[in-house]
Formats: sequence, C-alpha cells, structure tokens
Amino acid sequence: MDTPADSLASDPAALLRWYVDAGVDEAVGEHTVDRFNLSKTTAPSPIVAPRVAAASPIGAPAPTTPAPMAPVQDGGATHIAQAARSVPELRAAVESYTGCGLKQFASRTVFADGNPAARVMFVGEAPGADEDRQGLPFVGVSGKLLDRMLGSIGLDRATNAYITNVVFWRPPGNRAPTDEEIAACLPFVVRHIELVDPAVLVFVGGLAAKTLLAKPLGITKLRGHWYDYETPGLARPVPSTPLFHPAYLLRSPQQKRLAWRDLLAIKQKLDSSAPL
Repeated sequence: MDTPADSLASDPAALLRWYVDAGVDEAVGEHTVDRFNLSKTTAPSPIVAPRVAAASPIGAPAPTTPAPMAPVQDGGATHIAQAARSVPELRAAVESYTGCGLKQFASRTVFADGNPAARVMFVGEAPGADEDRQGLPFVGVSGKLLDRMLGSIGLDRATNAYITNVVFWRPPGNRAPTDEEIAACLPFVVRHIELVDPAVLVFVGGLAAKTLLAKPLGITKLRGHWYDYETPGLARPVPSTPLFHPAYLLRSPQQKRLAWRDLLAIKQKLDSSAPL
C-alpha cells in the first residue's frame, strides 16, 4: 500500500504542508530516508570495536611477549656494606649512601649511639623527630624510657650498651618505613651487627623483630622467646630476643610487666654467656 508521502510526491508544496501538519519541524539529513522500507531490511550486525595494537617507537621491532621482570637490586648496598671493615668505616659508608629515598627528607643520618664494644646490641625501628634533630637513636620521650629500662638491669649506653635502628633516616611525619626503605638499609644493618659481634642481640619493637628474624608475626607473639641470629659474617649464632618498643609501652603501660620479664631474661642471658 502506498504511503501518504508516495501519493504527494508529485506535488512538493503539498508534501511539505503534509510534513508540517504531521509535526515535522526539522530536517536530520540532506536526503530523505524511507523508514518504512528500512524496516523491511535485515538488521545490521552489531558494531565491534577494533583491536588496536600498542604503538611502538619508530624503527623499533614489533613488540614481543615481555621477559620476566628481573629481581629488584639493592643499589649496590650489599657490596658497599660488606666492604666496611670497622664500625667507623660503616658509618662513613651509610652517611655517603644515597640509595634510600628517606635521606632526602631527613636532617641528619641517625647511625648509632653507645659503646660498639658492648656485649649487648639493641636494634630499634626508625628515627623520630628528636632523633632527626640530634642524629642519635632513642633520645626523645621513648628514648628516656629506654634508658630507664636499661638502667634497671645495669646497662648504660655510655658504657655497656649499643643502640641502632633498621633505617638510618626519619620517615616523613614519623610514618612507618616502607619495605623498599627497609630493604635499602638492611645490608648496612646486617653488616653493623657483624662488625659489633654482640653476645646478645635485642630487637626493640615489632618492625625490627620481623625484619631481622624474617618472621611475619607480631611482637606479642615473638617476644618472650630466644632465637639464633645467623649471617655468613658472624662466627657463631647470636642469641636474640624481641623487646616491646618504649613508645608502645608509653601507650600501653599494662604491658610493662611483660617488658620487665624480658629485661630480666636479657640480664640473665648476659650473665650466663661467656665474655667474647
């Protein structure tokens, strides 16, 4: 059957009036389209987005399957650390080392404090604001508590205790150091322990304990036990134990009872171990 448009095709003016009467007020194309005939045709296939290959630099070969990523290197830290033959040499190496991003935000390098010939070595976590200003570990409020804790078992950093951290520069805002920042400092920490060669090693805080014991456990599960700390540069395993961080004890004074037990165990281990 003919459509109205077919019957008016011979009279363009009449066809236009018919469109106006029908409500048509806008042309959507330069050519007319017979929608009745279109409905009789087969529906078009759905459009599929083309696959576009990633662009390569001009002159480069076609991309291939990428090779497995190489393990992350430590920026030569292991070689630099192992080259140190004394604690002063290691200190100089750490102070000139630029492989840890924390250094660019810190005011000072916080290497160590105390007597490197001491029979007990304490390894903490990271410097804070007070440590960053003075360049010494554990000198703020938590450091004062640590001094009292050491004094309770006859230890003093000036004579018979030695203290360092697992990172040597303060993280911005006193945040926890990242795994990458710890890894950048770890070869120096390991070499530090080898050079001091303590009779007893104490990890102050969960971060130090997990890092150096390579055990993914919290401080409450690690403390109260002794572990053998071994590296190729040590002549023998070093008895090691975790201790609650003083900052944690300031927030959780109810844990001081357990910390006192751990301090007594450290004293007993020192008293029972033969001088080196």
